[in-house]
Amino acid sequence: MTTTPPAIRLRVPTEEDAYAWHEVFADREVMEFLGGGPAELSAYQELTARQRKQDAEHGFCLWTVLDEDDRVLGFTGAQYWPRDWGPVGEIEIGWRLARHAWGGGYATTAALATLERLRAVGVGEVVAMVDARNTRSIAVTRRLGMRHAETFTAPVRRAESYCFRLALGR
Repeated sequence: MTTTPPAIRLRVPTEEDAYAWHEVFADREVMEFLGGGPAELSAYQELTARQRKQDAEHGFCLWTVLDEDDRVLGFTGAQYWPRDWGPVGEIEIGWRLARHAWGGGYATTAALATLERLRAVGVGEVVAMVDARNTRSIAVTRRLGMRHAETFTAPVRRAESYCFRLALGR
């Protein structure tokens, strides 16, 4: 049985998206593998501003994911790995969606759209860092055709993280 992928749209995050991300990511279940708790609104204001700058400079960022009714579901996209451990200096693809969007194909559909945009701007390879316990995100990496390449231990949380890789080819 073939299912139709959900309709999504990606856009560079707006200032208003900081409020939507703050609300969507206040869910502890959404944040389970990312520290567990919600961040302050100012963190999302800074994050969306940084993404606008990155898109202007590099042609990619963590884009806001909108559903068919233009409701903000979260984000997907890519950014340079922001930490001093793991795949330092590499471009990481990622996604974070509202709990109500899980299981509907939104993450995979949005990530596939991200890969197309990255190919279009000449990115040759991406990584995805996923908490080893996050079976849902690991399943998305498999659907994208990524391969498990390395395992790291996150220094602060001491959680095992898998690094998946994908050559994008042109």
